[in-house]
Amino acid sequence: MTRVFISADMASVALGADAVADAFAGAGCTVVRTGSRGLFAIEPLVEVETAEGRMGYGPVGPDDVAAVLAGDHANRLGAIDELPFFAKQQRFTFARCGVNDPLDLSAYAASGGWAGLQAARAMSPQAVVDAVKASGLRGRGGAGFPTGIKWQTVLAAEADEKFIVCNADEGDSGTFADRMLMEGDPYCLIEGMAIAGHAVGAGHGYIYIRSEYPFAIRTMEAAILRAAREIAPFTLEVRVGAGAYVCGEETALLDSIEGKRGQVRAKPPLPAIAGLFGKPTVINNVLSLAAVPFILEKGADAYAAVGFGRSRGTMPVQLAGNVKHGGLFEIGFGITLGELVEEIGGGTASGRPVRAVQVGGPLGAYFPPSRFDTPFDYEAFTAAGGLIGHAGITVFDDSVDMARMARFAMEFCAVESCGKCTPCRIGSTRGVETIDRIIAGRHAKLAVIPDLIRDPASSSRADKESGIPGQARDDGMGMRLSSPEGEGLLAALGSRSPLRLDRAQDKEIGLLRDLCDTMKYGSLCALGGFTPYPVLSALDYFPEDFGGAAALPEAAE
Repeated sequence: MTRVFISADMASVALGADAVADAFAGAGCTVVRTGSRGLFAIEPLVEVETAEGRMGYGPVGPDDVAAVLAGDHANRLGAIDELPFFAKQQRFTFARCGVNDPLDLSAYAASGGWAGLQAARAMSPQAVVDAVKASGLRGRGGAGFPTGIKWQTVLAAEADEKFIVCNADEGDSGTFADRMLMEGDPYCLIEGMAIAGHAVGAGHGYIYIRSEYPFAIRTMEAAILRAAREIAPFTLEVRVGAGAYVCGEETALLDSIEGKRGQVRAKPPLPAIAGLFGKPTVINNVLSLAAVPFILEKGADAYAAVGFGRSRGTMPVQLAGNVKHGGLFEIGFGITLGELVEEIGGGTASGRPVRAVQVGGPLGAYFPPSRFDTPFDYEAFTAAGGLIGHAGITVFDDSVDMARMARFAMEFCAVESCGKCTPCRIGSTRGVETIDRIIAGRHAKLAVIPDLIRDPASSSRADKESGIPGQARDDGMGMRLSSPEGEGLLAALGSRSPLRLDRAQDKEIGLLRDLCDTMKYGSLCALGGFTPYPVLSALDYFPEDFGGAAALPEAAE
């Protein structure tokens, strides 16, 4: 009986993988459901077991069973590992994804599973921590803090109880690596957490998963039950979050696990000293913990041999947005941003030129093609005014309006803020209002709304259209032009003077920059502190979209 391998990953299922699997099962095939290989352009992917090895076909539909089994389907791909997208990768963490049934314990063991845990338990806790330090592994959740240093702090802390917490609250837009690994290789994460428990003296762990990941929740819960004997006496459980973005911040996550509203805690004390239930706690991202089994099995030197500068090992880069080859690409640090976007990603799906890419999720900076020579490295991105974050790359073509993308960053922060600190809670709302006025002023300068003048007639008309006294609407965004801060802009609109419009715009842009500084240095956590990155990078690299004096030609007053 022919064996075929079809992904049960959530993205694959969304593209029709379940129907394809049912069709092959109906044709008498043995269907093995796997995780995703990570290239979504070829999903639903079917791999057929043959004497020459597994041959891939994709994308495939339910009506393609006969052609696939005959070997003459038009979308025959051959050996998946030999496709350029996969052949160029260095898969340390995602080596098993898409290969086996993710819940098959024997298949996991046969592919090297549990070897890292066995090696760790033959070592002292300090020796394990030293190995993680020597590997150069840094937090893959965004901050890039050395994992071994965090473990050392928890190991040295004296307490009757310690915890391991996995942050699987993957909330950044355009990211999916955590989900892919939990659905495609859950035992790897479980093994990494058990190693961490041995290293620091923790007996119990929590995996905090956002509720929007039902497949990952189901797979992890099943895997924990099956792996209980392998990791004993260490124990694990899943906690499900309600989807608040701020719960991706480690202390807000701890509050959520404890049954409280997820709000950021002031530091100190650090979670490594007083974390979950007041006990010393290791909090690491999925990808950080999943990298640990490789380090203990193959050795710290093997992991540290790959990378660039202080950024060692590999990073699972997630290509999303308007990109031709969207998916997960695991590679050593040091590859350039341009190689990832143009060569690996294939440029835009629309076929138009790339105008900008956002790296690091909704709080990451925007980079134009002129910065595509930037190496994918923590320090290089910091020097360029950005951050790697969770390594999500979202691609935009030349039709994007960067002023509106800056507005989205402020609006996202306003919606997701936990409300605990003023710079984030109030600053983001004021940021939306300021960018609204900038966009309205840009429209006025381009003569899109030259009749929006603050005189009795136009004000009456604007009030009637908006339904709010003193507030005019434009472009469906509810521009608050009549706020006290907008007086200069309204005066310029009334004069219809391009020079005065320039001055009004520049004043608003200056105000926005000041607001960004306040949020960056005054916010309690990274939500408010990082929101300025996309706003300032849009201002710096795409000033023409904001309509200031330097962006559009002036006319004589």
